Amino acid sequence: MLTPPRTVVRREGGLYALERALQRRGFRHVAGADEAGRGACAGPLVAAAAVLPEGRRGEIDGLADSKLLTPASRERIYDEVVARALAYAVVVIPAEEVDARGLHVCNLAAMRRALASLATRPEYVLTDGFGVDGLDVPGLAVWKGDRVAACVAAASVLAKVTRDRMMVELDERYPGYGFAEHKGYITTEHTAALRELGPCREHRFSYVNVAAVSGRDGQPPRARRPVVGGRAGADPAVAVAGGPDEPMERSDAPGGTVGVALGEQPRPLAPVGEDVVMEGGMR
Repeated sequence: MLTPPRTVVRREGGLYALERALQRRGFRHVAGADEAGRGACAGPLVAAAAVLPEGRRGEIDGLADSKLLTPASRERIYDEVVARALAYAVVVIPAEEVDARGLHVCNLAAMRRALASLATRPEYVLTDGFGVDGLDVPGLAVWKGDRVAACVAAASVLAKVTRDRMMVELDERYPGYGFAEHKGYITTEHTAALRELGPCREHRFSYVNVAAVSGRDGQPPRARRPVVGGRAGADPAVAVAGGPDEPMERSDAPGGTVGVALGEQPRPLAPVGEDVVMEGGMR
């Protein structure tokens, strides 16, 4: 039995080298998948997938890991990806579902759903950091894939821009938290607002810093999200204070500063705007 020749990925090929190598082996449609919002304690988790065309049309000027781009560059590249991609898809997982199912489960499910939603069926899949099971095509989890593969970088930009836009809208609905600035990540300003206002519906109660200021830190992560609407049996310390967009009342329990889901390592507080830290770039 003949052994197939090795696939050589040349470093000088840059961001497109891996996809070009796969295309030379016959995998014409290579999809990349990535997410935004894993490290945030408020707002949705957003996953995206993209298939870029072969050749020069698939090469987008300035494309890079979304965490390394300025907001203006991300917006420009987002438009380029949408215009050029053979197919792309974005999936949004709300904070309530993250609390109910767990962060890692939601992360994999969101990428799986995004890949399954592509109008062009991928022949090979590249993902950032995590392997995604349940696909009927071969795939590879690439460490820091958004800095190695163009299709993963394109997906990271789609996910990041989509989520950032949503957080700006949520800032209008829930003023006082600074969602438009820190996008739901754990900053000094966000921690202070949480202690002063308590969490709102867009916070993730399965994260220990949110659970601490809500008075529900003694409960298992998936039981921390309060029953809303004042229904019988609801904890009065965390019942909804008023209308649907108001913060939730909480007891004045000592505030925690570790904003991670159960089983993850705490990350240092990041100044506003340091997307590399806030998006997990230090992983």
